[in-house]
Amino acid sequence: MPLPVLEATLLPPSLDEIAGSFRRSLSTNFRHVDVSVVDCPDLTLPPWSMSAPGLGGMATVADVGGVPNLIPRPRVEKEYDIADVAMLCGIPAAAVIGPSAVASEKVGKNAELVNNCQVGASNGSWYTRVTNDGGYLCERYPHTSFGLLGNLYLSEGKPGTPVIRVTARVRTGHRNFVSTMNRGLTEDFPGVVAMGGVFVVREGSTKCHVMPGFSCTPLTSDQDVEQWLRVYEMRAPLTHTSGFLNRDPGLDLRLEHSHCFSSHGDGGHYHF
Repeated sequence: MPLPVLEATLLPPSLDEIAGSFRRSLSTNFRHVDVSVVDCPDLTLPPWSMSAPGLGGMATVADVGGVPNLIPRPRVEKEYDIADVAMLCGIPAAAVIGPSAVASEKVGKNAELVNNCQVGASNGSWYTRVTNDGGYLCERYPHTSFGLLGNLYLSEGKPGTPVIRVTARVRTGHRNFVSTMNRGLTEDFPGVVAMGGVFVVREGSTKCHVMPGFSCTPLTSDQDVEQWLRVYEMRAPLTHTSGFLNRDPGLDLRLEHSHCFSSHGDGGHYHF
């Protein structure tokens, strides 16, 4: 059955204007901030390790499925494929990054996924699952299907196109890195601004959750969800793919979502 699609054309501010917003908002929550518009570095190299070298060309964000596919009861039949999403977005050979849930039938359980694919060319995706001993493990995900929900950034993956480079060190407030930038967009721009990209936590640790197996009972409150999720402290370096937008254009979209991965076994859904 074809997937139903709702579209919204956005008219975002310039990168320089967005960079100014990020610089202002991050300075309220981090001690050291540097924001500039630069040519995109080669993102296939460490520490980013993306499947495509850049973020340029036909930039598109896609909110696929949604939280109602998970809560109050999981709809495990809700499975999607990166290639289908790319086709529906008009970029058949898209570079696709962003957080989602795994296709549970592929790995035998629910888990957190970092999509990182160039359709028809390469797959550098990772997923993090809760292990039988109550720990967690981040490992390669060789599939292009995902389940339940996803917040994806699609592009032609062109290298060298202008991007916003952000560095922030020493958090002084209670908001996380992404929420701080998104708050700035909300305060500075009355229209809808959607962002997608990749960031690296180079030192220290972050608080992340990892979804365990599906709940046997309905999750009907925030407290139910908090008790069901497993929260861990993840060790840097951690590479994150993230999508966020400052306001919903009437499509019931998720406003922020970021997942991380690493080669040392740590990863999950980023909180701060």
